[in-house]
Amino acid sequence: MGLFSEELFPTKLSFVIFISYMALFINQGILVTASKSKDNTYNFNTVAVVLLTECLKLIVSVCVFLKDHTVGQFFSDIHKYKQVLLFYFVPAALYCLYNNLGFINLATYDPTTYFLLLQFRVVVTGVIFQIVFSKQLSRMQWLSLIFLTVGCVVKEYGHGHEAKVEPGASSWSVYLNPSLFLIMLQIFSSCFAGVYNEFLLKDKGVDVHIMMQNVFMYLDSILCNVLVLAFRGQLATAFTAPSIAALTQPSVLMIMCNNAAIGIVTSLFLRSLNSILKTFASALELMFTAVLCWLIFGIKIDVYTFIAIFIVSAATILYAQKPVVNLAKPISKPGSEHKAKENDVV
Repeated sequence: MGLFSEELFPTKLSFVIFISYMALFINQGILVTASKSKDNTYNFNTVAVVLLTECLKLIVSVCVFLKDHTVGQFFSDIHKYKQVLLFYFVPAALYCLYNNLGFINLATYDPTTYFLLLQFRVVVTGVIFQIVFSKQLSRMQWLSLIFLTVGCVVKEYGHGHEAKVEPGASSWSVYLNPSLFLIMLQIFSSCFAGVYNEFLLKDKGVDVHIMMQNVFMYLDSILCNVLVLAFRGQLATAFTAPSIAALTQPSVLMIMCNNAAIGIVTSLFLRSLNSILKTFASALELMFTAVLCWLIFGIKIDVYTFIAIFIVSAATILYAQKPVVNLAKPISKPGSEHKAKENDVV
């Protein structure tokens, strides 16, 4: 099985989606890192950025849907598939957590270390994928997942090895720190949200137009982020004149636009490919991220990073020999009004 086989990439468009997904995520890590202040903080409200990004995604999804459908069909589908809308609260809440933790963790780690540690999600994704879709991964697939885990462990060891141990503290405290816990929390939210979202796209919501499913996701995500702002007591201050001025900085606008594109491409990715391959796309980002961060920010590529990237790359090639194939269920209603158009989108 080759890296560019039809089983791995069923269509040319699926390969384009794969490349776009990687490019956008690499760009996101670099943009967020570039927006940090010298003290590794942000001069804008990160939750408000996530909220406005979800609003932008919603606008794009609605416009794409209305390009081929009427406003009446739009509201009719919301009412018709309101149960699917409720199902989307689960991945929406998890993606809300994931997106907000992304800013927090990128303030602690450089993009290369951040993306390397996130690769541990492939193992978690593998387990959740088996449970949700009742598909057993082969020994080779599990071996590739284990390789990826080893790569992440090597990188985290290198990160901890370079860190200074506080006087009187155990050396283990360098590796088992709150920042690593937040990374693990982000990993879990990403894994469960990705697999559950794929489940909705290919099973529960298979009859729903993909852009309508995006509308459901972003409506729920907006509500989740509003609740986060309210919980943090920032609902009144998030959109004052100074706050809006901070949010309209070119670097922040670029983050929002790039992240909005990520959301749309991710839904297309999960529809045409699968969540296991999505994690490997993230793994491939490592090489490009490491080189770009070295060129742009002067972040060195140490021996641990080099070894970790090599192991992760080997795991990716190993996985490509026998990739997971998870196609959408057949349309339950032959007369579904949106399916032909949906195929054009994907």
